[in-house]
Amino acid sequence: MAKRKTIQTNIAWSTTDTITVKGLDVCKDILGKVSLGDMAFLEMTDRLPTPRESVMFNAIAVCLVEHGLTPSALVTRLTIAGAPEAMQAAVGAGLCGLGSVFVGSMEDAARLLQQAMPQPEPGADIAALARDLVEREMASGGNVPGIGHHIHKPVDPRAPALFAIAREQGFEGPYVALMQAIAEEAGRRLGKSLPVNATGAIAAIACELGLPWEIVRGIGVMARAIGLVAHVLEELRDPLAREMKTMVEEMATAHHRPPA
Repeated sequence: MAKRKTIQTNIAWSTTDTITVKGLDVCKDILGKVSLGDMAFLEMTDRLPTPRESVMFNAIAVCLVEHGLTPSALVTRLTIAGAPEAMQAAVGAGLCGLGSVFVGSMEDAARLLQQAMPQPEPGADIAALARDLVEREMASGGNVPGIGHHIHKPVDPRAPALFAIAREQGFEGPYVALMQAIAEEAGRRLGKSLPVNATGAIAAIACELGLPWEIVRGIGVMARAIGLVAHVLEELRDPLAREMKTMVEEMATAHHRPPA
């Protein structure tokens, strides 16, 4: 009989009087000393961030917390209206909608960047890489992730703000340059302005921070969860989900009713 593989984890463990996370004592080393953003960085990278990394990581995380009545917020509000006892279900329902169109596009952009440049290359031909990437993405019929925005035109204000922080903190490297070159090349080919959007900026900066693309969407998931808790609270205090449901139902079925 084959020996069973050992089951183990290196994230956290407990004894009768201690809790250890990533090698740090929660009570002695973390509580009152480590911010929520820095804790997330620790969990994702196995170490606490440097001061510059802390500023940068917290900036990209905070950028994703709230963006109004997005589909995820609407789903959360509708769920809490039907199950007011289940906040976790409402927040979870909202998080399920973070995909390739909303928030999750940062994963696609990070994958694009890291597959094109597996390691940061200060001397890389950024323009040539951008041309190849855009040509390949357009030839496949897909949209180039991380550029353009359906509301924020001609510029998504979050992108230049994040890039400015990246410049101040020393994270304006080859991935940022490649993301910006991709936007320029796509815009040139399509004959319109397609600047880097917030998810594209976050993807590039996450790459500069050394985060693997497979986990980049997680920044959006954890950040948006905070915002969705706020939508739950507002919905409980000042409901709008039921009114929305009634309004949509009336509009969608109006053609079945006789004129007033």
